[in-house]
Amino acid sequence: MKNKLLTQLGKLRHHFNQHIKKLSQIRYLQRSKTFNFLLSLTVGVIVTTIGITTDWAITGTSTLTYKTSWIGNTFGSGNLRVQNNIEAMYVAPDGTVYTNSHWDEAGMEAAIYKDGKVIGAIGDTHGWSRGGGKAVTANSKYIYIAMTQGSRGKTDEDYPPEGTTWHCVRRYDLSGKPAPFPNGRGWDKSMLITSTKNEITGLATVGSELYVSDFAANQIRVYDTDTMKELRSFTVANPGAITIDPQKNLWIIQSKNGSKPAKILHYSQTGKQLPQQIADIVEPTAIAIDHEGRLLVAENGPRQQMLIYDIKDKPVQVGSFGCKGGIYVGVPGEVRDLKLYGLTGVGTDASGNIYINSDGFNKSGTDLRKFSPSGKLIWRSLGLIFVDNADADPKTDGVDLFTKQEHYLMNYSKPAGKQWTYKAYTLNGFKYPQDPRLHTSPDGTFVRRIQGKPFLYLTDMYNSFLQIYRFNPATDGKIAIPAGMFVGTNSKDKPFLTGNWPPHQPEKGEWIWRDRNGNGKFEKNEYDTSKDYPYIGGWWVDSKGDVWKALRTQDGIRHYPLQEIDPKGNPIYSYSSMEKQTTPSMFNDLRRIEYFPETDTMYLSGFTVDHPASGDDAGVVGSEIARFDNWSKGNRTPKWRIVIPHDTTGKREVSTAAMSVAKDYVFAVTVKTAEVYVYNAKTGVQVQQLKPGPEVGSESGWIDIPYGIRAFRRSNGEYLVFVEENWKGKVIMYRLAG
Repeated sequence: MKNKLLTQLGKLRHHFNQHIKKLSQIRYLQRSKTFNFLLSLTVGVIVTTIGITTDWAITGTSTLTYKTSWIGNTFGSGNLRVQNNIEAMYVAPDGTVYTNSHWDEAGMEAAIYKDGKVIGAIGDTHGWSRGGGKAVTANSKYIYIAMTQGSRGKTDEDYPPEGTTWHCVRRYDLSGKPAPFPNGRGWDKSMLITSTKNEITGLATVGSELYVSDFAANQIRVYDTDTMKELRSFTVANPGAITIDPQKNLWIIQSKNGSKPAKILHYSQTGKQLPQQIADIVEPTAIAIDHEGRLLVAENGPRQQMLIYDIKDKPVQVGSFGCKGGIYVGVPGEVRDLKLYGLTGVGTDASGNIYINSDGFNKSGTDLRKFSPSGKLIWRSLGLIFVDNADADPKTDGVDLFTKQEHYLMNYSKPAGKQWTYKAYTLNGFKYPQDPRLHTSPDGTFVRRIQGKPFLYLTDMYNSFLQIYRFNPATDGKIAIPAGMFVGTNSKDKPFLTGNWPPHQPEKGEWIWRDRNGNGKFEKNEYDTSKDYPYIGGWWVDSKGDVWKALRTQDGIRHYPLQEIDPKGNPIYSYSSMEKQTTPSMFNDLRRIEYFPETDTMYLSGFTVDHPASGDDAGVVGSEIARFDNWSKGNRTPKWRIVIPHDTTGKREVSTAAMSVAKDYVFAVTVKTAEVYVYNAKTGVQVQQLKPGPEVGSESGWIDIPYGIRAFRRSNGEYLVFVEENWKGKVIMYRLAG
């Protein structure tokens, strides 16, 4: 195309010169300086225009219009947005909510919320080997959070020595800035070291005293809130969260220990154990005292409720808040105001308003809600995305979107960031405790309709596995039911997946699991085994339900045709039906694969003989993308091949993380700049480059996962392009006009 265009331009230039030569022979025009000037100017403009046109045709720069939006976080831009998880929460009388967690990608492990907004970050909890924790409290002067400080090789700057971690209480003023104190530790003297063995599991204040649960030592340590000097300590086995009742006595969660169940114990300030206790609970995760002096307990067992106890004398449960059974009651998984799931925080303000946080299971994301005393939802702050991407249900034309655990309903007529509604939470760990999402960290989502039925396929950051889920609304509502799984090859000395999960997995080779009896459990007779290469480059599930696997070897394409859907609704794949296909010779390290049976078109990416890898960065797409037509007929000659941004220096400053093909376009996103390159699928010519717009603060984090981009073409011709953005906890969505 480029050569043809240049030939045509050359002919045009020749004809143009002939006309100019004829004009210049006219005697009057030869003597006119004005004409010569105008002629030169005209020629310059024409040549410049031809140059611009030539550049457009060669580089493929186009004017495809697009808009930026996002899903999964209440706030789409700025430093203050809903954090990845809330693992501990304290509610002040005025309704200010203080939170803490072990990790937030953008460094907001601890935050301050009020009136449905994030009003501040509790700072300096990230980087320099620091992290947050799972305890937080506050009084009228300070905030206190549990945190960790690791070594940095700088003991002269008061960091711990190598191999040591400080488990600390760190003090802040009410704006979230560190508040140093005499003899404080750490680089800014705001840390109180309580242990080098185990994290702090509970914090509470009463009067001028701070109570700290030292889990490893089985101690409650008491400190002065102003001087931070230790005043005394007393013994409590396995102490967890603490709250203070109106009589200034302590209620402490005693965490379960082996076969010993959890309890809530009662102690005086001096450490005397009082006779009252609560034992009719399964998994208490948080406690608080409400405005009437009652004890609130986050019951994270099957009830999924906040339990309310009258504690004036012997504790008596007098009420509960939230639907019994939580998100699994009624239509399982369907999100409703009073359906809770994975409780990590409870509290009330002085007016009796109720605050509850749900984190889901296996840290699914923040769902912080405020209710009126009568139970009406007042506001809700959501931060549901972390190392995750979305894909669209083809049957509903992109109205339904899925991430690894969430289901969103879209209304594209609404403004950016307002188009999504959190519809369902698709994981049920009570019914399916062996669900792979509870034991692994998937992050790449494929939504497929196979024989009209919906399926969810998930893989992870390292292409280690491919998980398969089915849906059965009649029995499980919105829940994704474990249906199957592919894994990589076991090594000689240990299984591919270590630990106690999944049970009965083969000791050697690789395996495919299928839930033959439909109970969601991994059982002995449900594995198919083989031995194959362990170096997986990528997975793909085509529109027929066939699974494709790219291996980083010369014979590195595996095709698993879908055999059928079994009576339980599970797709059947087997090694006996697996087809081995040879990698086209241009590739020496195959990374991604996308096949479209409707057109018999294959798209492959990887490092090539012409553009080899500069280092072994296993997570990237490679150096080239190529299209092959008539793939099933044996064609291995590319229709086109394009060089994409890749590392040529060994410093890994430039590389492409992920690719996705949708109808007329191929989309590829870079690792560090998160820029999306758009190529014409017929020609391979670049037609656009997408960057995060002002709707998301014109910023994005790095792309960390091999499927960090997914594209979908709607029936109206519009393209939806979903890009992972785990830095600030969302999925960026580009909308391109068709």
